[in-house]
Amino acid sequence: MATPVLIYDGDCGFCTRSVRLAEKLPLRARIVAWQEADLAALGTTEQRARHEVLWVGERGRVRGGADAVAALLRHCGLPWSVPGTLLSLPVLRSLAAFAYRWIAANRYRLPGSTPACALPADQRPGA
Repeated sequence: MATPVLIYDGDCGFCTRSVRLAEKLPLRARIVAWQEADLAALGTTEQRARHEVLWVGERGRVRGGADAVAALLRHCGLPWSVPGTLLSLPVLRSLAAFAYRWIAANRYRLPGSTPACALPADQRPGA
């Protein structure tokens, strides 16, 4: 794969708003909602894409959740690669994973969310 791919939940307002912020970074990657992606060709599944944001690197390695966010930041170069690298360190990696899981579980309460964010994954539009 020549260009990395960021896969997100296009039915989630919070996720979509977060991706719009990521688009402002010096990111050389394709960004696609999982609902519009050929997930098998990208080496992942719908079940995983419904669960977390995914980063598919140039070599096809799939990272999810906080690891995906860290990989995205590292890919942006300086100064963004610094927090991306820090989020990959063992202690901060655990904290980042916890924070990611909390945000994912509460995204319907956060700014930019839509009613679809509060629905269980199998009941969201496009399910």
